[in-house]
Amino acid sequence: MRALILKIIPPDNWQRPVIILVGIFVGLALYIFKVSNAASYLSDEPETCINCHIMIPQYATYQHSSHREVANCNDCHVPHTNVVAKYFFKAKDGMRHASMFTLRLEPQVITIKEAGKAVVQENCVRCHKANNQNVNNEFTYNDKQHGKGKLCWDCHREVPHGRVNSLTSTPNARAPRLSSPVPEWLKTKMQ
Repeated sequence: MRALILKIIPPDNWQRPVIILVGIFVGLALYIFKVSNAASYLSDEPETCINCHIMIPQYATYQHSSHREVANCNDCHVPHTNVVAKYFFKAKDGMRHASMFTLRLEPQVITIKEAGKAVVQENCVRCHKANNQNVNNEFTYNDKQHGKGKLCWDCHREVPHGRVNSLTSTPNARAPRLSSPVPEWLKTKMQ
């Protein structure tokens, strides 16, 4: 173990520059963590989805849907098989979203990917099967004909996001104002 530690420690004339570089990288990592609101992604709050402005139409239409009262974004868009699957999916999807947003590769029209379709379909069935609120008993989820071979949104197209296709589909959508990532001391220096 001691031999391994000795191999990691740089020579005396390199120790100061290495410490400075490590400090810079740690500082940049902490700053990026703060600016990106990274901790918010561990929550289930719908406001997390609008950390990127591109999701404002989805947030706004969700706020006017019936699902707002009973579900949040993660109830539909991440797996609920176990905690590891949930956070792995969130991390994988989040890294894809973050890299696309950072590199300005986000599409004008957002469409769900295949992995997301499977998760949403599974969650529609899971939630509605558990909360079968059909008063008239017109169908049940045991009914083999109901939705056979289709995704739920093939018939229920406008649930819960309406006909959202792009940022221009909800031009005056109201969304909560996000807090500024710029620290107060820096704001005062900039004035």
